[in-house]
Amino acid sequence: MNEVKNHWKKWMYWFILGVAMIIVYKALDSFTDIMGAIGNFFSIISPFFAGIFIAYLLYMPCRKFEEKYKKIKLKFISKKSRALSIFSVYLIAIILVIILINCILPVVFESVTDLISNIQVYYETAINKYNELPENSLIKQDVVKEEIANIQNIDIKQYFKLDKLLAYIISALGAVTSLFDVFVAVIVSIYILAERDQIMDFLKRFALAIFKENTYKNIDKYFNNSNEIFFKFVASQFLDAIVVGILVTIAMSIMGIKYAPLLGFFIGLFNMIPYIGAIIAVAVSAIITLITGGLSQAIWMLIVVIILQQIDANIINPKIIGQSLKISPLLVIFSITVGGAYFGILGMFLAVPIMAVIKILIEDYIKYKLSIKKRNIQIEEKE
Repeated sequence: MNEVKNHWKKWMYWFILGVAMIIVYKALDSFTDIMGAIGNFFSIISPFFAGIFIAYLLYMPCRKFEEKYKKIKLKFISKKSRALSIFSVYLIAIILVIILINCILPVVFESVTDLISNIQVYYETAINKYNELPENSLIKQDVVKEEIANIQNIDIKQYFKLDKLLAYIISALGAVTSLFDVFVAVIVSIYILAERDQIMDFLKRFALAIFKENTYKNIDKYFNNSNEIFFKFVASQFLDAIVVGILVTIAMSIMGIKYAPLLGFFIGLFNMIPYIGAIIAVAVSAIITLITGGLSQAIWMLIVVIILQQIDANIINPKIIGQSLKISPLLVIFSITVGGAYFGILGMFLAVPIMAVIKILIEDYIKYKLSIKKRNIQIEEKE
């Protein structure tokens, strides 16, 4: 009986192995189709991810509003505090989007249009000024001369045609912001914000059911720490970018710098990337100002923007963020470089909070290993 049973087990083993090999072969043979199906699936559920991201961004304001509404001594308001908080946050968000579309974007778009229309003129002006420099000038080295000679005959305007840029922008927006996807994302975010207690309770019970109690406690601890770091970073950098963009735009407008709204928007946007973002944005803005307004205006622009950046770094930013992420500038630059190399602008932006979380994990691991070593040394000394 045992021999028959072992015989069937052997044959069943080889049968399952053969079926598994056929499945793997077919999967590899249809790898492109499988990846296409997976890609289609993720594109279908992308509005849900967008909704989760929107809810994540709006969670803290909703919670603050809800706490305020609960303190009001009216039964109807305190009872419906969550619904009222969601409505209030979305109303503010809609107003901000309307202001952005109707007031800010048209001015920025007008500056972009004018810059693109005159880019060839500015380029030729810069080349002529370079040619007028003395031959013993520092920037008239052989290497620079060769590079200038290589690009001197390039028609810059062909790379900045307005119709092409508009086509790219429209196609990009059409791919990610279809009306249905936006509608689904908003609805998903509203439901997540309304039922966040039930969702978090389910996730906690699910984690507790799967993991051991100590593992669950660690997961809960690091989840809360990571969430706090990410939200604080995203929200504070966004607010700080708005403040910096407005201040720089006003300062540049007073100084009479051309394309002040565009440059202010650009500096504010890149200010969301710590250290490197501000340097890149200010350098590009200085080059544009140098071409459009001359050397003296570029120098004054640099002085004013650097002063504003210092005011932001030492006064405004700490007030908005509260306590910093406690991460050294060296780690910030390293994380931004790696994140940008692999994931572009988004990687540069998210690299800092990710590095802050990794730093916490490594520090806790080091503390844990050192405590074990210390305990072992104490045991050996007692023996």
